[in-house]
Amino acid sequence: MEAHNPYFKQKTNALGVLGLSCLQKVTAAHRILAYSIPADLTDEYLRIRETITIESLRAFVKAIVEFFDDWYLRAPNETDICRLLSIGKQRGFPGMLGSINYMH
Repeated sequence: MEAHNPYFKQKTNALGVLGLSCLQKVTAAHRILAYSIPADLTDEYLRIRETITIESLRAFVKAIVEFFDDWYLRAPNETDICRLLSIGKQRGFPGMLGSINYMH
């Protein structure tokens, strides 16, 4: 994250005090995404304000989308569709891509 987005680099303020680490910011974002918790619950565990938690979540999601967009967030090609339909059929869900199309 630090290499991809400067928001996650640990900085010092005007007094030379270190700010939040990359680990704190990423952990806050992970906890919200993994446990569906509100941003203010990260305060006690990570010592991070609600507003910073929300900023961290936005920056994390933006970085993930920018980094993985070309591969994971692209439209499926013919090979992908064949593979997904085959897996779905083996698992008892023939034609499963119909439900994916309704999400768009």
